[in-house]
Amino acid sequence: MLGKALLNLDRVGRKLDPEFDPNASLRKNAVDLMQKKIRESLKPGSFYDTLLDAKSFIENLPGRVNQIMGSLAKNKFTIRVKVIDEKYFISGLQEAANRLTTGLILAALIVGAALLMRIETAFQIFGYPGLAILFFLLAAIGGIALVFRALFMDKDK
Repeated sequence: MLGKALLNLDRVGRKLDPEFDPNASLRKNAVDLMQKKIRESLKPGSFYDTLLDAKSFIENLPGRVNQIMGSLAKNKFTIRVKVIDEKYFISGLQEAANRLTTGLILAALIVGAALLMRIETAFQIFGYPGLAILFFLLAAIGGIALVFRALFMDKDK
């Protein structure tokens, strides 16, 4: 929202004064603005607010430490940690790598078969070079198997 407001302010500023450069103005006034903010944070009132917060924290600290020690003594202290399931993550990566490798092999078979189509041989199938047709068929069967496996055999975890 702040970014949108700044963009709108920039547009309004350009309408009012097309010669105005907001970036140059920011560079010129940034140091003064930061000094004002630092001075405000060092005022006695803000110092006392921080001091009161620290006092409240220190007053409540012994009670909190007692609660933690009591939980430890009763063996009821628990730490909840959310982690990724490494086995699931690694198996997903491995499956993706296997599919990518299979796809590359199938693509290589198709390219190889296309290159073999130009070579005349005695062994022919349907009037085309036999080895090239066998490669195309092998690639087609592999592609169909890959699609079938992706669509029907993937397990939803």
